[in-house]
Amino acid sequence: MNNGTRTHNAGTARMLTLLLAGSLVLAPGALQSRAASVPLQADASQLQTELSKTLNKKQFSGVQGSVQGTTALLKGTVDVFDDKEEAGKRARHVKGITAVDNEIQVAGPSVPDAELQQKLVKAISYDRVGYGTTAFNAVSVVVHGGNVTLGGHAYGPVDAASAVAVASNTKGVRDVINEIQVDPTSPMDDRIRIQAARTIYGFPSLNKYAIDPAKPIRISVQNGNLTLYGVVNSQSDKDVAGLRANSVPGVFKVVNNLQVATSSEGR
Repeated sequence: MNNGTRTHNAGTARMLTLLLAGSLVLAPGALQSRAASVPLQADASQLQTELSKTLNKKQFSGVQGSVQGTTALLKGTVDVFDDKEEAGKRARHVKGITAVDNEIQVAGPSVPDAELQQKLVKAISYDRVGYGTTAFNAVSVVVHGGNVTLGGHAYGPVDAASAVAVASNTKGVRDVINEIQVDPTSPMDDRIRIQAARTIYGFPSLNKYAIDPAKPIRISVQNGNLTLYGVVNSQSDKDVAGLRANSVPGVFKVVNNLQVATSSEGR
């Protein structure tokens, strides 16, 4: 082998040595970076401890929580539906828990659907009294087998959430399905609501509906479209309320969904 060949081979060897040395230097850092990008799973016993700790409240005394992998399994009983929802929220907030299987049963008293519905309608009707939005909430309540479905319209998200909270904390309610539509925020709609309330309740034959907060003519407005809900004493009151609503400036359309009470339902 000549000197040129030996010199070339020696240079190549040195280059390979430097490359290998560099890779050995970089390898630990690369491994550390890769390890940092992969989250370590929390120890099962640690997750169990944290889950038990977060459920260590009086309202969860009948609840049993266990951990499988990173999933929290909740079983047992609570008095009201809100406690079931709260237990699920607490479990989801435990660091390391990625899923919650909430099989908690609501074991409160069994209440007939008709009685439960009447109770909820009254409670939700009075719920926002004092906040100035009572007449602008038209929340409907349907009960089937203790399962409650809330629908209709709410003036704002706070009003909707408040109605859900009332139902969730009522004994006898097994589940709550929230289908309430929150009316869009709009200065124009707010002006229409206020003007409609003054126009309707200010009319002599209709001002009686402003006396009981639980029995007003409900006024729901979405983008200039006004809908009336509630129960009135006579067809005449329904017709007059519709005419008064139509006289409000800026209203695009009025839908009169007022119901007329039967003689057996008279006030």
